[in-house]
Amino acid sequence: MRFYLCWMALLLVALPGATAARAGEPYKVGETLAAFTVTDAKGASYAYVPGQLAYLIVSYEMSPGKAVNGYLAKKPVDFLEGHRAAFMANIYGMPAIGRFFALPKMEKYPHRILLADSETLLVRHPVKADRVTVFSLDAKGAITEIRQLDPAKELDQLFAGVK
Repeated sequence: MRFYLCWMALLLVALPGATAARAGEPYKVGETLAAFTVTDAKGASYAYVPGQLAYLIVSYEMSPGKAVNGYLAKKPVDFLEGHRAAFMANIYGMPAIGRFFALPKMEKYPHRILLADSETLLVRHPVKADRVTVFSLDAKGAITEIRQLDPAKELDQLFAGVK
């Protein structure tokens, strides 16, 4: 009985720690991209449900985000939706003065820009300087590929041949 109680106590201490460590680890191919709810640049709510998208493009810095916006501004308004894709820009930690100028600019783009404005939302996303992260997702929301692309040069390749 004593052995059983010690074993249970060990499990109760070890399991939450393992789960907490996993929460900070970057996503890997085969895992399901977690559901999330954010606001877009126009103030509308957006709720991602696994299986809803084929691609999630995430910008963590201003320069790659501007390159994605420039690329998408040249495409039809429904380009992202037609490719089952979404574009998310990280604005968490942006100072108030930066938001004052950036958000109205983002609002003017014809395409939808999801705003990541939470400390925890992007914690598992792999990040590379001057790149955007693109999650390719299957019909159930499982990650089939994770790429870090130079948006000025490689977005056409992402959508080439995709209908």
